[in-house]
Amino acid sequence: MKNNDLLLEEFLPYKLSYLTNLISGDLAELYTNKHGIAHTEWRVMAVLGISSGVSAGIVAEKTAMDKVAVSRAINNMIKNNLVERNFADDDKRRSELSLSEMGRKTYEKIVPLVLSYEKDILGKLTASERNELNAILQKLTKYAADKD
Repeated sequence: MKNNDLLLEEFLPYKLSYLTNLISGDLAELYTNKHGIAHTEWRVMAVLGISSGVSAGIVAEKTAMDKVAVSRAINNMIKNNLVERNFADDDKRRSELSLSEMGRKTYEKIVPLVLSYEKDILGKLTASERNELNAILQKLTKYAADKD
């Protein structure tokens, strides 16, 4: 192997993506199969569950998803009565999104499932490893975010 060859299995972006895909697949079984919520919809729901009244742009920013994917998810969720869209009193061009009553109930059913999954996966690490992982992820996220 030459110095400029890429060993994919050792390439950090690949390893992070691979792990994310495995975890996302597991989580999707929890919210897709049981509640009919797509991956992008769950991300929107997770934001609106704690930040009601925000715009689609804020949702895109908080989820690191592109605006088109967010818009599709929101429109589908509105159609399925999971999200409500209202317009700001001070600027009728700005929409404010919130979970509907049905969306809130769905969110409240899913949250314990995903938190349990998180507890299980983090339980494979020691307390020290969890702290190190958190610090590493924060450092790498800051680096990647500051590159923009």
